[in-house]
Amino acid sequence: MSESKKLSTEPYKGVRDFYPEDMAIQNYIFDTWKEAAKEFGYVEYAASILEPAELYKAKGERNEEIVNEQMYTFIDKGEREVALRPEMTPTLARMVAARRKGLKLPLRWFSIPNCFRYERPQRGRKREHWQLNCDIMGIAGIDAEVEIISLAHKIMMKFGAKNEDFEIHINSRKILEETYGKKMFFLLDRKEKMSDEEFQVEWSKLSDTPYKDAEPNEEIKQIIDALSEKGIKVKFSSSLTRGFDYYTGMVFEVFDTNPENKRSLFGGGRYDNLLEMFGVEPLPTVGFGMGDVTMRDFLETHDLLPKELKQ
Repeated sequence: MSESKKLSTEPYKGVRDFYPEDMAIQNYIFDTWKEAAKEFGYVEYAASILEPAELYKAKGERNEEIVNEQMYTFIDKGEREVALRPEMTPTLARMVAARRKGLKLPLRWFSIPNCFRYERPQRGRKREHWQLNCDIMGIAGIDAEVEIISLAHKIMMKFGAKNEDFEIHINSRKILEETYGKKMFFLLDRKEKMSDEEFQVEWSKLSDTPYKDAEPNEEIKQIIDALSEKGIKVKFSSSLTRGFDYYTGMVFEVFDTNPENKRSLFGGGRYDNLLEMFGVEPLPTVGFGMGDVTMRDFLETHDLLPKELKQ
């Protein structure tokens, strides 16, 4: 074969090949995830990576970014618009809505789907990744928030992390709406990535009122206190929003504290109204998604991989 005809040995941009040594690390991450989830009584589910594209076409700036800029779509032979799953939560909502009346509540479900987004590949972000999703459905009170954050904390501990290796930040969409209004969500979501000066300039373009930090409401105080009793420290962050528009209450993120990897690792929150798009009765839900790319970066940064897996 001539030089001009040779195919590249590189994988598609933004995805990974898993040689045996990489597969061993991936299996270690998955096994640890599953072990922790099952210890909390969560059961596993799964679904195809293919979904009708309309499932993701909800309103809101963040959702539009995924649909218009990041989602892989194609028209199949039946003239249907199909998407490669960019996230698991709408699939979970679809599956639960299909059997809404026959399911015994509360539900504790987990899954490890692979997801696809056409993003700019960089550290901690690929165009394909796997993600642990854990959700508890059917509990309206703060017990669900306390449980899901406790599970997230337990997972970090199972990987050998110490409390000082990461921080859990918490806020509420209710607080954000009451204090700032929905129009400020997109800017607040970018606050930690901007200098104070840049943020204040952008804020003044959208509001006549100077920015001030919000205060935790009674619900968030109760969640913080309940977690503290379990030995889990969480920090109130007045600008934490989480990007998706379906969140309705508490939101949280877990951050690496190591200066070499100081970034958000994963997060989640409460979303009570997602089933409404299917015309069925709403179901209170709290959940989170934890990606394999950021998890591996965290383990390598903190030297937490088992000796036999280190490359």
